[in-house]
Amino acid sequence: MSIVFKDKPIFIGLPLKQLMSVKMKKLGIFLGIFFLVTHANGFVKVPDIISSGMVLQQQAAVPIWGTALPGEAIKVSFAGQQHEAKADMSGNWVIYLDPMQASSEGRMMMIQGINSIHLKAVVVGEVWLCAGQSNMQLILSMTSKGDSVIASANYPQLHLFNVSRTNAFGHTSGKLGVWEPCTPNSVKEFSAAGYYFGLGLTKHLKVPVGIINASFGGSQAEAWTPQAYLRIPELQPCIDRDTLWASQRADVQISYAKQLTDWKKYAEKEKAAGKKPKEAPHQPEALRDYRPTASIYNAMIAPLIPYKIKGCFWYQGENNEGRAEQYGVLLPTMIKAWRDKWNQQLPFGIIQLPNYRDKVAQPTDGAWSFLRDAQRRTADSLKTTGLIVLIDAGEAHNIHPHNKQIVGERMLRWALATQYNAPILPSGPRFIKAVTKNGAMVVDFDITGTGLKTTDGSEPESFALAGTDHKWYWAKAKIINKNEVRVWSEDVKNPVAVRYAFNNNPQNPNLTNDSGVPAAPFRSDNWTGPTHGKK
Repeated sequence: MSIVFKDKPIFIGLPLKQLMSVKMKKLGIFLGIFFLVTHANGFVKVPDIISSGMVLQQQAAVPIWGTALPGEAIKVSFAGQQHEAKADMSGNWVIYLDPMQASSEGRMMMIQGINSIHLKAVVVGEVWLCAGQSNMQLILSMTSKGDSVIASANYPQLHLFNVSRTNAFGHTSGKLGVWEPCTPNSVKEFSAAGYYFGLGLTKHLKVPVGIINASFGGSQAEAWTPQAYLRIPELQPCIDRDTLWASQRADVQISYAKQLTDWKKYAEKEKAAGKKPKEAPHQPEALRDYRPTASIYNAMIAPLIPYKIKGCFWYQGENNEGRAEQYGVLLPTMIKAWRDKWNQQLPFGIIQLPNYRDKVAQPTDGAWSFLRDAQRRTADSLKTTGLIVLIDAGEAHNIHPHNKQIVGERMLRWALATQYNAPILPSGPRFIKAVTKNGAMVVDFDITGTGLKTTDGSEPESFALAGTDHKWYWAKAKIINKNEVRVWSEDVKNPVAVRYAFNNNPQNPNLTNDSGVPAAPFRSDNWTGPTHGKK
């Protein structure tokens, strides 16, 4: 008679002591292997965003989630709370902590299953996500007075989570990010706009603040959007480009490799001759892994969901300028997708593109201006969404303006006014409607505070009118009451449409309110622009 243990026979005929010795050795080996495997597999795992030093959103049910063995019992303990759940058949689990008040006391969170995870220095406060392309990505050292700001950036109440682009896309190995208190070292590679906003929020609320930076220079909005949401006629061409790039990729790779080889030979010759070579060929779009639809969403946003956040700021649009009309559909689609995925009506602060390129003498129809207008219309049409106006904060010949402090300050203003009930105006005046009266147009605004005014005390400038011929002429303007501006022009006897600060870089957009922040550029017309039909 024999007993099978791990497919190896153990004979009953052995002396009992010897038999027990053999069995115990077998059992020991089995248990050792079992525990090695369980720890190697990490039966209880949490995503990188759930880690030591994190900030939990105050006054909200906070999800803690991860993976484990199917059916495994999980217990989460934090700040006197204990909650339990079981992993589902796919190994996923989630536990919600009860709402908590803000606390800067760093406390331990314990997550227990077969193994245990101990997270240190966890605090409770306010959490915001800052996302977008290069102007959100721009680090402090590349901005005005950045080096001196970095040197003094010791703010333990401000916690930073910098999503690694290279790790997210698998170019390097490592965590998606790490929660760190703000120090000169941790802030060096962090978003300057996100830093200024977070610091201002910390000082105003006097609670811990967590800022998550997920930004990617040169990116397009469709890459930040789950693909299922793009399957509508206006946005399907974005998916079609994925298919085209996939079919071209092998040939493009060969061609690009040859271009680089040729460029290296050329560069060596130029350097040998004491000359500066032209820059290397840019990587073709078909080879950029952050170009396809949903690519950045999948790599950098989805891993954050459903981490509880207060809201988002979005600074992007430069790389969608050539399809500005389509952006009017794409941006609200992306916002809806994020809100759906988070299952939360996330407040969204849309940071509007600033003034850029040379000033010109006449009113123009620039794609940059139409992209800006798509941002404004999105902010006006979606609830809990606002516009951060920068029409006075850009640089004519720099797509990356150096002054990111003003960006952070205006982000802060909108957040304080709309999310924290601060007694301040969230922005400059907002266009509501325009009507024709007696050969002029009367433009109505809200968010006017004590009344419309100008930043320089002169009459409002940068207004233009057009008649039914769609030809634009500069116009005169006058504030006629708290909420209205009258606009007229001798060149347009019967105006039907009005625009304000609509050039890429308007001459003097001086209309404001008590805040001193300029009114957002706008147009009352729905006429097609320079990117009509481009998808």
